[in-house]
Amino acid sequence: MDTDNKRAPSASSYTCNDYRAEMMLLAMRRKLQNDGMNEDEADRLRQEIAHLEKQIGMD
Repeated sequence: MDTDNKRAPSASSYTCNDYRAEMMLLAMRRKLQNDGMNEDEADRLRQEIAHLEKQIGMD
């Protein structure tokens, strides 16, 4: 009997939406590394990244 419920999620619980969110996060992180971005854009992108990380449980 597993009362901890700390098992890794099964492969069937990983959805297309999960994959999409991870790819969006990766793209935003890459864009953030772009040297041509001004500080206001970078701050906005950091906020979007933080919001998405919280949404998908990576915070």
